[in-house]
Amino acid sequence: MKSVIVRHGSIAGLVIGIPMIVYSLSLPADASLPSNMTVITYAVMLVALSMVFVGIKQYRDKALGGVIKFGPALLLGLGISAVAGFIYAVSWEISMAFMKFDFSAFYAKVVMAQARAAGADEAKAAADAAHFTQMYANPLFRFPMTFLEIFPVGILVSLISAGLLQNSRFLPARAAPN
Repeated sequence: MKSVIVRHGSIAGLVIGIPMIVYSLSLPADASLPSNMTVITYAVMLVALSMVFVGIKQYRDKALGGVIKFGPALLLGLGISAVAGFIYAVSWEISMAFMKFDFSAFYAKVVMAQARAAGADEAKAAADAAHFTQMYANPLFRFPMTFLEIFPVGILVSLISAGLLQNSRFLPARAAPN
Protein backbone atom coordinates (compact mmCIF):
# COMPACT_ATOMS: atom_id res chain seq x y z
CA MET A 1 0.00 0.00 0.00
CA LYS A 2 2.87 2.38 0.79
CA SER A 3 4.30 2.07 -2.72
CA VAL A 4 0.89 2.94 -4.21
CA ILE A 5 0.67 6.00 -1.96
CA VAL A 6 4.17 7.22 -2.79
CA ARG A 7 3.94 6.52 -6.54
CA HIS A 8 0.51 8.02 -7.16
CA GLY A 9 1.01 10.86 -4.69
CA SER A 10 4.30 11.77 -6.36
CA ILE A 11 2.72 11.77 -9.80
CA ALA A 12 -0.15 13.97 -8.55
CA GLY A 13 2.26 16.34 -6.81
CA LEU A 14 4.45 16.67 -9.89
CA VAL A 15 1.45 17.20 -12.19
CA ILE A 16 0.57 20.33 -10.24
CA GLY A 17 4.02 21.28 -8.92
CA ILE A 18 6.01 21.41 -12.14
CA PRO A 19 3.61 23.74 -14.02
CA MET A 20 3.38 25.93 -10.93
CA ILE A 21 7.16 26.28 -10.71
CA VAL A 22 7.50 26.96 -14.44
CA TYR A 23 4.69 29.55 -14.42
CA SER A 24 5.79 31.34 -11.28
CA LEU A 25 9.41 31.54 -12.40
CA SER A 26 8.27 33.11 -15.67
CA LEU A 27 6.42 35.95 -13.91
CA PRO A 28 8.07 39.37 -13.99
CA ALA A 29 8.42 41.26 -10.71
CA ASP A 30 5.52 43.60 -11.54
CA ALA A 31 3.15 40.92 -12.89
CA SER A 32 -0.57 40.90 -12.38
CA LEU A 33 -2.16 37.47 -12.02
CA PRO A 34 -5.21 36.64 -14.14
CA SER A 35 -8.51 37.00 -12.29
CA ASN A 36 -9.35 33.35 -13.02
CA MET A 37 -6.06 32.04 -11.61
CA THR A 38 -7.79 30.41 -8.64
CA VAL A 39 -10.16 28.52 -10.92
CA ILE A 40 -7.28 27.36 -13.11
CA THR A 41 -5.25 26.26 -10.09
CA TYR A 42 -8.08 24.23 -8.58
CA ALA A 43 -8.88 22.66 -11.97
CA VAL A 44 -5.26 21.51 -12.26
CA MET A 45 -5.47 20.20 -8.68
CA LEU A 46 -8.51 18.11 -9.61
CA VAL A 47 -6.72 16.72 -12.66
CA ALA A 48 -3.64 15.92 -10.57
CA LEU A 49 -5.71 14.36 -7.79
CA SER A 50 -7.35 12.01 -10.27
CA MET A 51 -4.35 9.89 -9.27
CA VAL A 52 -6.24 9.22 -6.02
CA PHE A 53 -8.94 7.42 -7.99
CA VAL A 54 -6.38 5.63 -10.16
CA GLY A 55 -4.33 4.55 -7.14
CA ILE A 56 -7.31 3.20 -5.21
CA LYS A 57 -8.61 1.35 -8.26
CA GLN A 58 -5.24 -0.21 -9.07
CA TYR A 59 -4.75 -1.27 -5.45
CA ARG A 60 -8.29 -2.70 -5.30
CA ASP A 61 -7.91 -4.61 -8.54
CA LYS A 62 -4.30 -5.82 -8.31
CA ALA A 63 -3.63 -6.30 -4.61
CA LEU A 64 -7.12 -7.05 -3.28
CA GLY A 65 -8.68 -9.04 -6.09
CA GLY A 66 -11.24 -6.39 -7.06
CA VAL A 67 -12.74 -5.67 -3.62
CA ILE A 68 -11.96 -2.84 -1.18
CA LYS A 69 -13.85 -1.49 1.81
CA PHE A 70 -14.58 2.20 2.21
CA GLY A 71 -12.20 2.76 5.14
CA PRO A 72 -9.04 1.35 3.55
CA ALA A 73 -9.90 3.05 0.25
CA LEU A 74 -10.33 6.38 2.03
CA LEU A 75 -7.04 5.98 3.93
CA LEU A 76 -5.24 5.14 0.70
CA GLY A 77 -6.74 8.22 -0.97
CA LEU A 78 -5.79 10.43 1.96
CA GLY A 79 -2.23 9.08 1.84
CA ILE A 80 -1.95 9.86 -1.87
CA SER A 81 -3.42 13.32 -1.22
CA ALA A 82 -0.95 13.97 1.62
CA VAL A 83 2.04 13.09 -0.56
CA ALA A 84 0.66 15.26 -3.38
CA GLY A 85 0.06 18.11 -0.91
CA PHE A 86 3.60 17.85 0.44
CA ILE A 87 5.09 18.00 -3.07
CA TYR A 88 2.77 20.91 -3.93
CA ALA A 89 3.96 22.84 -0.87
CA VAL A 90 7.62 22.06 -1.62
CA SER A 91 7.05 23.26 -5.19
CA TRP A 92 5.65 26.54 -3.89
CA GLU A 93 8.65 26.96 -1.59
CA ILE A 94 10.95 26.45 -4.59
CA SER A 95 8.92 29.02 -6.51
CA MET A 96 9.07 31.50 -3.63
CA ALA A 97 12.84 31.11 -3.36
CA PHE A 98 13.56 31.83 -7.02
CA MET A 99 10.76 33.90 -8.54
CA LYS A 100 10.99 37.64 -9.03
CA PHE A 101 7.27 38.14 -8.41
CA ASP A 102 6.43 39.14 -4.80
CA PHE A 103 3.29 37.16 -4.06
CA SER A 104 2.67 38.52 -0.57
CA ALA A 105 2.90 42.14 -1.77
CA PHE A 106 0.53 41.32 -4.65
CA TYR A 107 -1.89 39.64 -2.23
CA ALA A 108 -1.74 42.63 0.14
CA LYS A 109 -2.65 44.96 -2.78
CA VAL A 110 -5.61 42.74 -3.68
CA VAL A 111 -6.84 42.74 -0.06
CA MET A 112 -6.56 46.54 0.07
CA ALA A 113 -8.45 46.95 -3.22
CA GLN A 114 -11.22 44.63 -2.01
CA ALA A 115 -11.46 46.55 1.27
CA ARG A 116 -11.76 49.86 -0.60
CA ALA A 117 -14.41 48.46 -2.93
CA ALA A 118 -16.41 47.11 0.03
CA GLY A 119 -16.12 50.38 1.94
CA ALA A 120 -14.28 48.67 4.81
CA ASP A 121 -11.90 50.36 7.22
CA GLU A 122 -8.75 50.90 5.16
CA ALA A 123 -6.50 51.27 8.18
CA LYS A 124 -7.58 47.91 9.53
CA ALA A 125 -7.24 46.32 6.08
CA ALA A 126 -3.73 47.79 5.76
CA ALA A 127 -2.79 46.42 9.19
CA ASP A 128 -4.20 43.00 8.28
CA ALA A 129 -2.31 43.02 4.97
CA ALA A 130 0.94 43.99 6.71
CA HIS A 131 0.40 41.23 9.29
CA PHE A 132 -0.22 38.70 6.52
CA THR A 133 2.93 39.79 4.67
CA GLN A 134 4.98 39.41 7.85
CA MET A 135 3.51 35.95 8.63
CA TYR A 136 3.83 34.77 5.01
CA ALA A 137 7.55 35.54 5.03
CA ASN A 138 7.98 32.70 7.55
CA PRO A 139 8.22 29.29 5.80
CA LEU A 140 6.89 27.59 8.95
CA PHE A 141 3.65 29.52 8.41
CA ARG A 142 3.66 29.46 4.61
CA PHE A 143 4.31 25.70 4.12
CA PRO A 144 1.27 24.44 6.08
CA MET A 145 -0.90 27.17 4.55
CA THR A 146 0.14 26.00 1.08
CA PHE A 147 -0.48 22.36 2.02
CA LEU A 148 -3.97 23.35 3.17
CA GLU A 149 -4.74 24.78 -0.26
CA ILE A 150 -4.69 21.34 -1.87
CA PHE A 151 -5.39 18.85 0.92
CA PRO A 152 -9.12 19.64 1.36
CA VAL A 153 -9.55 18.98 -2.37
CA GLY A 154 -7.72 15.68 -1.81
CA ILE A 155 -10.10 14.81 1.03
CA LEU A 156 -13.09 15.41 -1.23
CA VAL A 157 -11.60 13.38 -4.10
CA SER A 158 -10.68 10.61 -1.64
CA LEU A 159 -14.22 10.47 -0.24
CA ILE A 160 -15.79 10.31 -3.69
CA SER A 161 -13.26 7.76 -4.98
CA ALA A 162 -13.62 5.52 -1.91
CA GLY A 163 -17.40 5.72 -2.15
CA LEU A 164 -17.41 4.72 -5.81
CA LEU A 165 -14.69 2.09 -5.70
CA GLN A 166 -16.00 0.24 -2.64
CA ASN A 167 -18.59 -1.13 -5.06
CA SER A 168 -16.76 -3.97 -6.84
CA ARG A 169 -19.20 -3.70 -9.76
CA PHE A 170 -18.06 -0.12 -10.45
CA LEU A 171 -15.34 -0.40 -13.10
CA PRO A 172 -14.69 -4.05 -12.23
CA ALA A 173 -11.24 -5.56 -12.55
CA ARG A 174 -10.61 -7.14 -15.91
CA ALA A 175 -9.52 -10.72 -16.10
CA ALA A 176 -5.99 -11.19 -17.39
CA PRO A 177 -5.92 -12.45 -21.01
CA ASN A 178 -4.76 -16.04 -21.49
